[in-house]
Amino acid sequence: MKKIRKILTSESVNIGHPDKTCDYLADCFLDEALSQDKNSQMAVECAIKNDKLFIYGESTTKAKIDYDAIAQRVLKEIGYEKPFKTVKELSEQSPEIHSAVVKKKLTANDQGFVFGYATRETKELMPLPIMIAHKLMKKYEDFRKKRTDFFADAKSQVSVVYEDDKPVEIDTVLVSVSHSENVKNLKKTIENEVIRPVLEDYASLVSKETKLIINPSGKFTIWGSFGDSGCVGRKIVVDTYGGASRVGGGCFSSKNATKVDRSGAYYARYVAKNLVANNLCDRCEISVSYGIGLAHPLSLTIETFGTEKVTLEKIFEIVKKNFDFSPDNIIKELDLLRPIYKQTACYGHFGNENYPWEKVVKLKI
Repeated sequence: MKKIRKILTSESVNIGHPDKTCDYLADCFLDEALSQDKNSQMAVECAIKNDKLFIYGESTTKAKIDYDAIAQRVLKEIGYEKPFKTVKELSEQSPEIHSAVVKKKLTANDQGFVFGYATRETKELMPLPIMIAHKLMKKYEDFRKKRTDFFADAKSQVSVVYEDDKPVEIDTVLVSVSHSENVKNLKKTIENEVIRPVLEDYASLVSKETKLIINPSGKFTIWGSFGDSGCVGRKIVVDTYGGASRVGGGCFSSKNATKVDRSGAYYARYVAKNLVANNLCDRCEISVSYGIGLAHPLSLTIETFGTEKVTLEKIFEIVKKNFDFSPDNIIKELDLLRPIYKQTACYGHFGNENYPWEKVVKLKI
């Protein structure tokens, strides 16, 4: 029987990419609020272009947040040499929403649907292309911080060949990095210092046909907000599963845990990962939907793509016995009222074992 062959491509972006800069800033604001008031209701976002930063959104919190100071510090750390001009448009959360959400037991802050996914193809139980793409950006970040001729804006893209849903070969690795006018031997340097060290861990999937493409546009000396605009929430596929799974209706960054776009997606990943880790299936996608002000989800769907080791009915029973998708429980079980979010803003929200939704537990069967 002929094997089914396909290519899956995923990308990652570094912290100097203007969209990802805004994600990181928004989660820095969130962490500052939670560090002072764990019950903060936050949705403060930002947009960036040239030397201007627009900070906008809603917050109901007892915290005193110096948005300008946080923004200027972060932008300087990223590599911008001059201060930015900031414009703020902030208000409290709508009292109608607040009263619908903040009850004896917290409820969903909005309607929405989320997805969680896990697959046995990597040790992180994540899709291979997105994991390699993130690792390339992490390696680049370490590399560029030791230099003065490379900057924080960068992208990676990885294409992997699958046969019968199993990765068999890395087809293409594409990396674009920002740099100074004076950089020498850019392509050879990035290949040797960034790409090859990452691919060493995947040597069995690299062949003579694997293509390495570096800065195909040529010069990339105009970077970050001076080369492009950015805003929060435009990299939701980068933040999740790189196209291997469906994505929900909203982004993550800027939102506190009552926003189920974020916490619900984290919990869906937690459940999917644990079903795979407990050897109940090899691939799993969880879909959950919520309604504003409601204490429990409206729907739950489990897809195992024919890889289940027990019946789907049994898997549903196990999920019901071990997991509670209510927002109040998610927040308590995963301890989500802590300032832990800025670390998630870059290199994906999943696959990092330090995140509470990545822990593996023994399920009651």
